[in-house]
Amino acid sequence: MDDEFRAYDAGRTDGLLGKRDAVQAGNPVFGRDYRIGFIDGRIEVYRLRAGVRRIVEDPE
Repeated sequence: MDDEFRAYDAGRTDGLLGKRDAVQAGNPVFGRDYRIGFIDGRIEVYRLRAGVRRIVEDPE
């Protein structure tokens, strides 16, 4: 189970950085965990940017 968490964490880290590792994503055993982590990282970046956009565009 630790390997699955490591693959997820690696994917999330890469997602936050905006770089995808095709080798890890294509791994037949842990690729799914990596890809899910990657998507979660990208979603987090999207939410952070949306939050900043709301602050900057706030009409107050």
